[in-house]
Amino acid sequence: MTGSNVNSKLRRGWTTGTCAAAATAAACEALATGKFPDPVTISLPGGQQPSFKLAKKVLRGNRAIASIIKDAGDDPDVTHGAEIEVAVQVKSVNAGIIFKAGSGVGIVTLPGLPIPVGEPAINPTPRKMIKSIINKLAESKKGPADVEVTISIPDGETLAKKTMNAKLGIKGGLSILGTTGIVIPYSCASWVHSIHRGVDVARAAGLEHILAATGTTSGKTLSTAYPSLSEQAAIDMGDFAGGLLKYLRKNPVEKLTLGGGFGKLTKFANGAMDLHSSRSFINFKFLSNELARLGASITIVERAAVANTALEVLELAREAHLPLADIIAARSRGLALSILSGGTDVEVIIADRQGNQVGHAGFKYYD
Repeated sequence: MTGSNVNSKLRRGWTTGTCAAAATAAACEALATGKFPDPVTISLPGGQQPSFKLAKKVLRGNRAIASIIKDAGDDPDVTHGAEIEVAVQVKSVNAGIIFKAGSGVGIVTLPGLPIPVGEPAINPTPRKMIKSIINKLAESKKGPADVEVTISIPDGETLAKKTMNAKLGIKGGLSILGTTGIVIPYSCASWVHSIHRGVDVARAAGLEHILAATGTTSGKTLSTAYPSLSEQAAIDMGDFAGGLLKYLRKNPVEKLTLGGGFGKLTKFANGAMDLHSSRSFINFKFLSNELARLGASITIVERAAVANTALEVLELAREAHLPLADIIAARSRGLALSILSGGTDVEVIIADRQGNQVGHAGFKYYD
């Protein structure tokens, strides 16, 4: 069993990004045809085609508004039940697609996030989904291609107080999030159970090499690095590094490749076994000390100690041509080996948000 079967007894839901994309599709179609599709159906990055009932639909001249009530499934998401509203306003030719933050959607004010400072906190995947929807509708229905898309979440500023947004420098509301478009219900027991069963299946298949990733992007990075390995070799570890490694200690395989983003593996390298944001944190003093050991300037060391995100520290290291990600990978490898007690050799790959390898610590016997 791999990550695709995680939480099979719990109902999955939809991200804010998916809801915003669906509302955009409904509004754009109304502008093109004069009618709102209700329910509205969209395609997700993974090929799924969910349909959504509209909570609001308003068409006035060259402006259309549609909204969807977010269903997060069985996940304890603070935005479950929130109204995700999108207003699409036709602009002049060649204006392009412009994103705006409406009421309850935050603005990025600090560096280190995947969205530039000053931009609405609408993550790259939702932006990509929305742009694709607008362009396809413009081609097929001769609808508007040059539009302003304003996303709002009533009470979003209040809901944001229950999140880490303020600490991350997202001011004024929530973020529009999503990578796959689907919310997988969070359950420690079922996820760890899935990890254990994944190891069992791989061992039963005679596999000697397992790939374990913290998320979708790093999972793809590992699969690209080892294209000949079967699907059974890939395990969605999620945040539960300890759950995987402790089980492998008793049920070893010959080789393990761990993959994850710089932030999560920084937490692991610093001793965290559970990498979830609510139960472990980035130790920026730890990162600044590592930069000091690498010979970084006092300015870089001091900036790292008060950084906003791990990605901000990684960028500082990149600019100074210091192999910080390799050091974090090596420390992660060392911790993993100590937990495994010698039964399994370990490789660690750190990937950025685009899936590019930025840090690596190889196998002792196989590189």
